[in-house]
Parts: sequence; C-alpha cells; structure tokens
Amino acid sequence: TRWRACASLFVHVECVMADEQRPTKLPTVPETLLKKRKKLDDVRKARAAAREIGKKIHKQKRTEVFKRAEQYVREYRRREADEVRLRREAKKHGNYYVPQGAKLAFVIRIKGINGVSPQVRKILQLLRLRQINNGVFVKLNKASLSMLRLVEPYIAWGYPNLKSVRELVYKRGFGKVDRRRVPLSDNSIVEESLGKQGMICVEDVIHEVFTVGPNFKQVNNFLWPFKLSNARGGFRKKTNHFVEGGDHGNREEYINNLIRRMN
Repeated sequence: TRWRACASLFVHVECVMADEQRPTKLPTVPETLLKKRKKLDDVRKARAAAREIGKKIHKQKRTEVFKRAEQYVREYRRREADEVRLRREAKKHGNYYVPQGAKLAFVIRIKGINGVSPQVRKILQLLRLRQINNGVFVKLNKASLSMLRLVEPYIAWGYPNLKSVRELVYKRGFGKVDRRRVPLSDNSIVEESLGKQGMICVEDVIHEVFTVGPNFKQVNNFLWPFKLSNARGGFRKKTNHFVEGGDHGNREEYINNLIRRMN
C-alpha cells in the first residue's frame, strides 16, 4: 500500500508539472479586432443616443412652430376684426375711418436701364433690383419713398397683403446662406441664419416681414430678391403711369393682382 501511495503521488506530481509546462492557448480572435469591435459598439451607442436626443429636440421645435403659427393667425384675425370694428363705429357716428398708412411695400422692376442716369442705376442697385421681374420688400419711410419716386418709371410697387407675402415666401422664397442662394425648404435654414433674432421657422419670417417688426432689416437681407415670371396677359403700357392706364408707379393694393399674375 505504501508503494501504491508513492506511485500515485509521483504520477500526480508529473501531471502537475506537465500542465505547467504545457503552452497556454492563444485567443482565437485577435486583440486588434476586439478593440475595433468595441470601438464600433461605442460609436453605435453614441449615435443612437444622439438620434434620440435629436428626436426630442425636433419634437419640441415642431410643437413650438405650431404654437407660433396659431399665435400669428390669432393676431392677424384680431387685426382684421379691429379694422372692421373701427370702420363700423365711424360709419355709425357719421364719420370716416382713415386706416393706418402702409409700412410695407413690394417693388417689382419692369423695365431696363439702358440710357438712364447713374443715379437711377445706383438706386436700383441699392434696392437689389438688378434684373427685370425681380421683386423685393421695402420698409416705407421718408428716405425709401424718395428713392422710389426717383426710379418710379422703372418699377411697379404697392402695398402687399398677407396672402401675397405668404405666397411669395413659400413659393419663391430663397435665403442667403454663405453668399449662396438656398431655397427655404426647411425651417432649419431659417434657424441657422436668423436664430439670433429668435426665429426658428418660415412663419416667423412671414410675420416679421408683414408686420415690419424690429428685425425686418436682418430678415429682408436674408431673403434673396424674388425672381418672378413674366406677367400673365402681359403689361398694358410700361411708359405710362398706372393711374394713366399704364403699368409703372404706385398701384397701392392693386399690386396684389400683379403678384398673382407674376408668381
């Protein structure tokens, strides 16, 4: 029995020594590949987290856009109701209601500048009317009215309503982004360029233009001059003033009919 115990102990010691001397098994997957997989997993998780955050931010912005649009609609309706109420009150008391003077004009260039004075050419450049059928919004004040009178034989202008402003911006609206002409196909374009002024959507641009708000200058500079089509049905006589049966000059609210024909 003692001999058997010694033999078994000897065999056990040999097995342990053989196990210690046996080479360790190398991993079947290289370490570089494992690191690459881990890195890709981390990138995938980061992208998923950023996507979820982007969805939440987009949802919040969308909700804010709808709230602003509803607020603007209520403001426009209240303004129209006030106009009707004041007109009825004036008629009830036998008076005349004189509406507030227009603050916004839409100017369209309808003639070329061959053989004209440098002053007229310079004013058209300042108004950004470098091509025929170009249109721009202009804030009406003493200086702008003087400029419009000087170039009146080459332009048609008037006072646009809300429908005209909205149709122009939505159909032919382009923005100036890094000196490039970019269509206003997404609210993010407006937010990137006019976010400092608190504008996040196209409805903000329309409201600021129509109401001639405090940021009208920045918004108008952001909008590229509108490239309109030739008027359907043509013009009557460009050399005559509108009140004389022609086309150039101030046509007040009738500019909306011309915008419909050229938009």
